[in-house]
Amino acid sequence: MTPTILSNFFQISLHQKIIVIAIPMILSNVTTPLMGMVDTAVLGHMQGTYFLAGASVAALIITQLYWLCGFLRMTSTGLSAQAKGSKDKDQLSQSLFQGIVIGFMLGCILLLFKDGILALGLYFANATPVIEEVISEYFSTRIWGAPAAIVNLALIGWLIGQQQAKQVLLIQVFANLLNLALNLWFVFGLGLEVFGVALASVIAEYFIAVVSLFVALNIIGKPIIQKKWFSIAYLQPLLSLNGNTFFRNLILQACIAFLIFKGVGFGSTSAAINAILMQFFTLIALGLDGVAYAAEALVGEQKGDKNAKGIIQVTLHGLLWSSVVAVFYSLVFVIWGTDIISIITDQKTLQLEMQDYLIFVYCLPLIAHWCFFFDGVFVGLTRAKAMRNSMLLCALAVYFPAFWIFLSYANQGLWMAMLLFLFFRGISLGGYFIYLCRYHRLTS
Repeated sequence: MTPTILSNFFQISLHQKIIVIAIPMILSNVTTPLMGMVDTAVLGHMQGTYFLAGASVAALIITQLYWLCGFLRMTSTGLSAQAKGSKDKDQLSQSLFQGIVIGFMLGCILLLFKDGILALGLYFANATPVIEEVISEYFSTRIWGAPAAIVNLALIGWLIGQQQAKQVLLIQVFANLLNLALNLWFVFGLGLEVFGVALASVIAEYFIAVVSLFVALNIIGKPIIQKKWFSIAYLQPLLSLNGNTFFRNLILQACIAFLIFKGVGFGSTSAAINAILMQFFTLIALGLDGVAYAAEALVGEQKGDKNAKGIIQVTLHGLLWSSVVAVFYSLVFVIWGTDIISIITDQKTLQLEMQDYLIFVYCLPLIAHWCFFFDGVFVGLTRAKAMRNSMLLCALAVYFPAFWIFLSYANQGLWMAMLLFLFFRGISLGGYFIYLCRYHRLTS
């Protein structure tokens, strides 16, 4: 670390930039699940539990489809941030409209295969005929929001890259308020039941798309769209970037699915414990992702400006804040972990069993924040191939072998393997970042 970088480590302005992006994004992360919670609350007040059961399954199918397309948000953020740093208006417009076009195409593909996706979902759900009818009605309505929902991934990612975190937060808040109002009107006013709940979410998704596009166009000014941006030659690098990020997400999802299904194999208590631990994991992600988003935007901006020292400074400052958030989480869990478990479940046996897993809860933020943060750094650098390789290497060389080594520890062995997986992901990404620094390849 050079003396110049050391002297700039405590730049107040850079700390402020990180906080200004991170806090709204943390709040936005918290508000995002509210759309699903509003649907759940309204459905929970209908006559018959099958409404809630069926819609929950259908919403899970939709959520998984959108999650698989989450790579578009990450690549849009990195490219948008780099365009901001380079002050290239053409690149700024290109990154926006290419993301929109790809998102719209993905949404249309989902619409094209909606019947097959529904049939597959019903097969795995293995539900009763009444619940199947609810699943079909909710899914068949909600899927029409797919073009807007996936375009939103590109738009929100682009806005994060432009450091418009406050605007993203406001859009999410107003969309949730709209969803709430429409839910109440459609269900209790018009008596549309499940169809009304799904329709409210679709309208909210299109609302987000329209408002986000308006904000983006306001930043760009008068865009000049070039036909060549949508040629194979111009789209190929973006498609490659998205492909690597998609593969990275798929590997992560496979590791999480392996943990969940193996936990079920260890018995119902283990499955319930894992469900609680995943709630802690989600809670941690809400905070750590906020700092990672700040890293994506600020690192990308510095790369666009070809400023290697700036990238290092952003990384050091961001790592400090990521560590602060991780330590805060760990302390909260040490002090109130048992109380949080009591809120999640009132089953005494489960509460007692969870005491043996509290050590995992304490360690999780301290270990996970490294890979969360460096994911953000590499998104900003648009080095999706490195993220893919790190995920694949750590899954095959660490996670699955560790599970077999700790097999005698049953369900606890699963979480030992998961912690090692997260730890080595942080080590591999951090090590590669140091390599890029040493060989002056951060801006290449």
